Amino acid sequence: MKSPLLTVAAALLMLGATSAANAKGCIKGAVVGGVAGHYAGHHGVLGAAAGCLYGRHHAKEQQMQQDKQRQQQSQVNGQGKL
Repeated sequence: MKSPLLTVAAALLMLGATSAANAKGCIKGAVVGGVAGHYAGHHGVLGAAAGCLYGRHHAKEQQMQQDKQRQQQSQVNGQGKL
């Protein structure tokens, strides 16, 4: 009984400690990782933490790629010239 309660409390603390700007990709990754971790040997919290880290990393890569494409597009349109 104490273990599920502690798990939920730890998850809520982790979610509350992250800011909205840094949470992009984390929630989705944490849910998927938590489910996968639960089915892979009852390691839901560990899976959620790893999923959050991966989701944040993936979101950051996508944002960098979008910024790069926007920069290239502005140069093609002549907006990047002085």
